[in-house]
Amino acid sequence: MLLLVGCQTTVSPQTTEPSQVTALTQGAQIYQQYCAACHGANLEGEPDWQQPRADDSLRTPPHDETGHTWHHGDQYLFERTKYGAASLPPNWASLSSMPAYEGILTDAEIMAVIEYIKESWPPDIQARQQEITAVE
Repeated sequence: MLLLVGCQTTVSPQTTEPSQVTALTQGAQIYQQYCAACHGANLEGEPDWQQPRADDSLRTPPHDETGHTWHHGDQYLFERTKYGAASLPPNWASLSSMPAYEGILTDAEIMAVIEYIKESWPPDIQARQQEITAVE
């Protein structure tokens, strides 16, 4: 099992290690390049994301605090990003258009994106997601 460690809640040059700032900056850049077209430049997702399309496929959810991303632990988020819809149960995989990033992004790059997303959440949601990660 992959052990994933979360980033600090607050990012500021005075209190954050340079490697963490670099990882968050890298995550933001990768997110904009690979994720923003579907999940929104500001993590907002697709309009009416909770309603299926006419073909019953799922709309792209937000990654901000209004979505369900934070309801999942780091391992789940990592696997969904690395393996895409293929990592979902068959009845869900056919409804999702999530691509796999295996072979496109390294594991460290995937984690940088996840940390960038998590950094946008309010502290209470970050704490709840950390609890989910701890028991996954």
